[in-house]
Amino acid sequence: MTEELRAAGLSVGHRRVRRLMREYGIRVVRTRRFKVTTNSLHKHSIEPNLLGEDFSAPALNQKWTADITYIWTCEGWVYLAVVLDLFSRRVIGWNLEVRMAAGLATTALQRAIALRQPPPSCIHHADRGSQYCSEAYCKLLSAHGFIVSMSRKGNCWDNAVTESFFKTLKAEPLWQQAWMSRQDVEQAITSYINDFYNAQRLHSALQWKSPLDYERNAA
Repeated sequence: MTEELRAAGLSVGHRRVRRLMREYGIRVVRTRRFKVTTNSLHKHSIEPNLLGEDFSAPALNQKWTADITYIWTCEGWVYLAVVLDLFSRRVIGWNLEVRMAAGLATTALQRAIALRQPPPSCIHHADRGSQYCSEAYCKLLSAHGFIVSMSRKGNCWDNAVTESFFKTLKAEPLWQQAWMSRQDVEQAITSYINDFYNAQRLHSALQWKSPLDYERNAA
């Protein structure tokens, strides 16, 4: 909050912002109950954790992470798969569907590849869920020369940056209201990612720049 106000041209400190937030009843949105989305009870091959919780990247298209989360609507659950570039923390591919089949994650990766055209040897890190170990997903990774890395069993910290994005997404736009339809959620997420998260939201890991601004400055 302090950095956002400073970026808007206001001279404020953390103590003043904390005091004003307390006076006006502005509070952090707390995390809600966790719903398991990873199904690692399958017969597909499991790859080692090459990322090793090292979320730094020297340049674009060196390290990508992927994961799946869920959103409740009055029509039922909808599932979101995303792909992030760890250099800029930018969401470069995503897809929403009503089932957690392999196509949910595969389409998100295809969109990321179409946007970025990554070179061979880009590390792709995800959990060991069936979607990311499926034949279709592995073939797509192999066709584009990715180096495959997977989280350890039951360890969400191995993919902490993507988990952090999901928490931010839910706390900022999604948990602020009840969603009547899956279409409403899709429109809200698309607008949030394109218009705010990638383009405007400041990140402490990016020297208080947005992902797009960070990429422009690095070019």
